[in-house]
Amino acid sequence: MTDNISSASDADDWASALAEQTAATPAPPAAEPVPAPAAAQVFQQIQEPAAAASVSAVDIARVMDVPVQLTAEIGRTRITIKSLLQLSQGSVVELDGLAGQPLDVLINGYLIAQGEVVVVNDKYGIRLTDIITPSERMQKLARS
Repeated sequence: MTDNISSASDADDWASALAEQTAATPAPPAAEPVPAPAAAQVFQQIQEPAAAASVSAVDIARVMDVPVQLTAEIGRTRITIKSLLQLSQGSVVELDGLAGQPLDVLINGYLIAQGEVVVVNDKYGIRLTDIITPSERMQKLARS
């Protein structure tokens, strides 16, 4: 979006420079029409701020129904393929998460919250206990 703004202001600069140059040079004979500056023909005018704000609201509305994948993660571990192939019904895989530790809630693989397991109508659920702010997410990514 910044590129469009700078391009438009550059176009205005070019148009004003071209107008100054045209004013400084003698006028062409009346028979030949003066062409419009190329910038005026190529670049569109920037919308007014009020119109731009309404466009942003429309853009947000477009993504409100986009599905995302929500994952609740109780822990992770790394095992060898040999150990993986030896797993059977009743096998226990030790995870790095501690008992009682909050679950990580991820959206499309990005940590957005932490919570605890609850049971609602005989189904598991998650009660969110902490929402990760964007600045906290950046700090965690920097540590990784």
